[in-house]
Amino acid sequence: MIAVAIDEAVDKIREFMDGITYPVLIDADHLLTELYAISNVPTVLLIDEDDRIVQPNWNAYATDTFKDFTGIDSSQQIEVIRRWVVDGETMMTEADAKTAVGDLTDDEEAARLHFRIALRLRDAGDEAGAERNFERACELAPHDWTIRRASMPLRGGDPFGPEFFTLVEEFTAAGRPYHGVAAERHP
Repeated sequence: MIAVAIDEAVDKIREFMDGITYPVLIDADHLLTELYAISNVPTVLLIDEDDRIVQPNWNAYATDTFKDFTGIDSSQQIEVIRRWVVDGETMMTEADAKTAVGDLTDDEEAARLHFRIALRLRDAGDEAGAERNFERACELAPHDWTIRRASMPLRGGDPFGPEFFTLVEEFTAAGRPYHGVAAERHP
């Protein structure tokens, strides 16, 4: 098992690593989100020893830390993973896994390009250019957490502050869209 944080703030990530015994990598350039069409976090992918995706983008949770917030019970996801590891049982066929997650829309792809441009401009010291591109990325993909929430600390915001709760309200009002295989939610 490997975790990948889509962030660049190593110190912030360390705060969440207490008790974690597996490697945690950092993808500050958001390459995995583009490679696997991930737009929500957390997302789990199950990849077998032959580099085949046996379970694409799935919003599984390893703990119930966010159960009240998400309505998702981690025990069900852990059991699915256990059945795959122990018995080789998967949630779907290989053919279904290949088509379970659709491609990103043109707007979502454009949003990711604007996000990358914003990162480069920010790193080059062009804060105004970075802000324009972060804003455009958020407009193009308003429910993409890997863009909207990820841009908050990069733009000087608090990823757990009022802006985050506005994002949550918008996300909930839109039906909690998930680009992938959504875990079953419970009230």
